Amino acid sequence: MNEKAYRNSSNEVLDADMTGPITTAERMTVQGAINKSFILFGILLITTFVSYTNPHPVFMWGGAIGGLVVVLIAAFKPHLSPTLSPVYAALEGLFVGAITAIYASAFGGGIIFHAVTLTFGLLFMMLFIYKTGVIQVTGKFRTGVMMATGAILLVYVLNMVLGFFGMNVPYLHEGGMMGIGISLVIIGIASLNLLLDFDNFEKGAQYGAPAYMEWFSAMGLLITLVWLYVEILRLLSMISGRD
Repeated sequence: MNEKAYRNSSNEVLDADMTGPITTAERMTVQGAINKSFILFGILLITTFVSYTNPHPVFMWGGAIGGLVVVLIAAFKPHLSPTLSPVYAALEGLFVGAITAIYASAFGGGIIFHAVTLTFGLLFMMLFIYKTGVIQVTGKFRTGVMMATGAILLVYVLNMVLGFFGMNVPYLHEGGMMGIGISLVIIGIASLNLLLDFDNFEKGAQYGAPAYMEWFSAMGLLITLVWLYVEILRLLSMISGRD
């Protein structure tokens, strides 16, 4: 197994530690990762429905914070992904359901339909772009996307810290052309992360990653999709002029 090559292909949030001999039956496959993705998405849908029909701040904050904790544990202990990934999907579903209920209450159900449609539209568009090779996931491309994602993460953290003092990062998720422009950039970076997720599926199988990396990589894809969905919700709310 070319361990170094696969490590270099891992995304910023999820980085695996693969050691020891691996038999063919224990290796990751693309189809296996796809199957795990469907399982995680199914779990997310179930808890999303529960949270959406019974919205509560505990679901939103508990799901968000709990999901973050699970991801951090998985980043250091990827071999626990078969257990941690379903837990993450369940927790993230609680968050998604609660925040969806908030936007639906404020802007009507139409914004949810459009956000879901755009999210899956971008998913399939980026999959087409990846499969046709319109954009090649090279080392430089991966590094650039990871750096941009890291910068956005730092802004999110700064905004959260400032929130405790009653302040916010200027223009972040605010109305107006500047706020909409920033949101579009964030959505663009999130969409590019989908290319990295697709590449992780193929590189994991190509370099003979352990089978548990199917769950690990599937969780990475789910993280990106949830991020993309929430950002699209925010963009649509700003475009409506009522955010």
